[in-house]
Amino acid sequence: MTMQLTTSPAGEVIATTAAPTPALRRRIGVRQTIANGLTLAWRNIMQLKHSPEKLMDVTLMPIVFLVLFLYVFGGVVAGNTHAYLELLLPGLVGQMAMFATMSLGTALCDDIHKGVFDRFRSLPIARSAPLIGAVIGDTVRFCVVMAVLTGFGTALGFRFHTGPLDIIAAYALAYAFYLAFCWVSVVIGLVAPSPETVQGISLIWTMPLVFGSSVLLANTSTMPGWLQAWVKVNPISDLADSVRALTIGGPVGDHALVTLGWAAVIVIVAFPLAMRLYRRRA
Repeated sequence: MTMQLTTSPAGEVIATTAAPTPALRRRIGVRQTIANGLTLAWRNIMQLKHSPEKLMDVTLMPIVFLVLFLYVFGGVVAGNTHAYLELLLPGLVGQMAMFATMSLGTALCDDIHKGVFDRFRSLPIARSAPLIGAVIGDTVRFCVVMAVLTGFGTALGFRFHTGPLDIIAAYALAYAFYLAFCWVSVVIGLVAPSPETVQGISLIWTMPLVFGSSVLLANTSTMPGWLQAWVKVNPISDLADSVRALTIGGPVGDHALVTLGWAAVIVIVAFPLAMRLYRRRA
């Protein structure tokens, strides 16, 4: 019960009681959460439209890595650059997908320091919407890096040897893995003390995954035993082998399922962790 003060026509103050007003509680459902996430994803895409220089890394990285690895290792690994290009480009799909996620953590950490996420928390939106929007909006970076890698590789002489459905499946698998690792980048962005440190933290765990895999070499039998064991359990190896089989031919085996399994495990672990860190940090 609450006490209210009113004034009578004679000017007397009268105290009356009123029923308590129930607190307003509004549960945001899955549909509204998705809508909020897509809205904030569009915000991130518009930022790229007005600041295209943010895409410079994913535009130049595939060209630099493709030229560097092709002409440095091509003759040694495959005898000539043309033969090595067919092995290298599908492997670089996995590597570029990994490297492209790094900027997400940097941008997220920068937004937190600028107070952008404080404003998000004051809005009547789902708590997870800002993080979901950041991950979905980063799809533009994936599309750019894959388009540049494939286009430049084709100009150098790369050719697909499988059908359109297999090619689409290869890039869809890479995209699913990319989205999963975006959540790892989100966690790093929430943990890092400053935007400048995100790249360094990301490289520490990304480099062993990328270069300790079958990205650059389809045949890893010449590696030391301990490194071969690491390559076999490395999810980047399964992704690279899957993309190779789906783009230039060969048995896919269980590599695609293992890649999807890794992606699911990463999301199951990283998404709740990201939400807990977000509640504490933002």
